[in-house]
Amino acid sequence: MLNAQDSLVLIIDIQDKLTKMLKEDICSQIVEKSQKIVQAAKILGIDTILTEQYPRGLGQTIEGIREILGENYKPVEKTSFSVTNEEGFSQMLKGYGKKQIVICGIESHICVLQSAVSLLSEGYEVYVVRDICASRKKFEFECAMDYLKNEGVKVASLEIVLFEWLKGAKNPDFKEVQALIK
Repeated sequence: MLNAQDSLVLIIDIQDKLTKMLKEDICSQIVEKSQKIVQAAKILGIDTILTEQYPRGLGQTIEGIREILGENYKPVEKTSFSVTNEEGFSQMLKGYGKKQIVICGIESHICVLQSAVSLLSEGYEVYVVRDICASRKKFEFECAMDYLKNEGVKVASLEIVLFEWLKGAKNPDFKEVQALIK
């Protein structure tokens, strides 16, 4: 089960041009829910790492996430599909001292999948937030979710993640986090 003290959020490539390649309903879901998980992480004191795949061509992380993070908006630029293949990333991640990595992003069957499986092989507990992941094609998305489960990655939803972090209604941040999903 997730524990806020042991967690870190990894947002994979939720960038301007990548979100625009998605179907409109999926795009709006990704935009809305990605902002909610970043806001909840901020409320709960959970660090968030962003990646941007080739930002010169695909743009920055969406504006809503950048605004929530403010001065903490410091994306890891990458050209590898798995962020763990970027020089210094694994070492940087170890510096946080967290064992649970909560991942969401685009595209599920490429960068999300390869990053999640790589992090799992490095010994992390990996959680992929299904309703904050997307691929341009539904078939690719479904294949990715099946693949991740078969590899041992825990596939969850935004609400599962938030309520596991909170543990109960007596958490001092309960009302503020709950308000994000009402």
